[in-house]
Amino acid sequence: MSSITSIKAREILDSRGNPTVEVDLFTKQTCQSASVPSGASTGRHEAVELRDGGKRFLGKGVQKAIKNVEQRISPLLKGVDCFEQRKIDEMMIRKDGTKNKSKFGANAVLGVSLAAARAANAEKKKFLFQHLAEISGVDRKPSMPRPFFNVINGGKHAGNKLAFQEFMIAPKAKTFAEALRMGSEVYHVLKEVIEKKYGKEAINVGDEGGFAPPLQRAEEALDLIQEAIRKAGYAGKIEIALDCAASEFYTKGKYVLQAKMSKERLLDYYLHLIKKYPIISIEDPFEQEDFESFADLRKRSRIQIVGDDLTVTNVTRIKKAIQKKSCNCLLLKVNQIGTLTEAFDAVKMAYENGWKVMVSHRSGETEDTFIADLAVAIGCGMIKAGAPCRGERIAKYNRLLRIEEVLRRK
Repeated sequence: MSSITSIKAREILDSRGNPTVEVDLFTKQTCQSASVPSGASTGRHEAVELRDGGKRFLGKGVQKAIKNVEQRISPLLKGVDCFEQRKIDEMMIRKDGTKNKSKFGANAVLGVSLAAARAANAEKKKFLFQHLAEISGVDRKPSMPRPFFNVINGGKHAGNKLAFQEFMIAPKAKTFAEALRMGSEVYHVLKEVIEKKYGKEAINVGDEGGFAPPLQRAEEALDLIQEAIRKAGYAGKIEIALDCAASEFYTKGKYVLQAKMSKERLLDYYLHLIKKYPIISIEDPFEQEDFESFADLRKRSRIQIVGDDLTVTNVTRIKKAIQKKSCNCLLLKVNQIGTLTEAFDAVKMAYENGWKVMVSHRSGETEDTFIADLAVAIGCGMIKAGAPCRGERIAKYNRLLRIEEVLRRK
């Protein structure tokens, strides 16, 4: 009764209005769906997101990926038990036959992988996070994550001149619901602070719902955030995190902020910011091949250094980062690697080597809430899903509110 009978796919729009893949997976008992997000600043070593090219949707259509789901993957997996997650994922990986899933497209493969997990869970009649915890192989109890809200956007996520991509606030609270409330309150106060300083015309938002005022320097954004935290009454109760996405402002051996910087000068700049502001985490502080500079910042700052473009949820890249002592936290993006099984393997490697894990959305999101259940299932303790604003971001946070109620009842 739990064998896959067929798999269908369709083209839907993500939060940036670009096409993406949604998959329906059928068994005799159920039909379950999953949709696939898309990143803007993508790592060089990420699994390949298959696009059509041509004029349709300005080349961003995903009909090739949909055709692969229905004509290649569906016949391949017909009759396979949806409870055999690793088998399903490994069959797709082998049939694709490429290192980066460029034949089928990671967007095709991932949609099927996630829909299969949902189908198995539907037959169990449990909450999704419970099923994911059981199949993950991770030896941790499900627990609620601390939210990291992206409240000021820069880089590829906004139209301002900020080089750093995300400025996040991380409330310290006893419950997720309380942390969400704190984040929402600061977000609204921040809007008032920006409007007072720059005028109503400055109240723009970036791809992830954070504000995108006309700023140029990181200190300007951090000062605005500090003021909003203070005015909201949460001084000392909310910390700050950065996603620099440094590969996006790295060119010809230099980092281009207001001026060109060497990696040594950029390292000193980070240390200055850490000393001046309550920064507890920096993601991708250097370009995606500079394992050594990551390690230097980790050693000299003693804060959380997160690998994203550096590690791309790939065990080979994670292994190298472990050997180089580049990071102490993995950013987990399931669509970077393309299957749920490989994502679990990345989590296990990170945990086994003393790293933390932060589950992450993408800038081009859908209303799918899978990552909320995933964060709880692996007990990672941290999630970033954008600002406490915009439907595709709020969907994840509201899902976590519901999960917290379930855990409280147990």
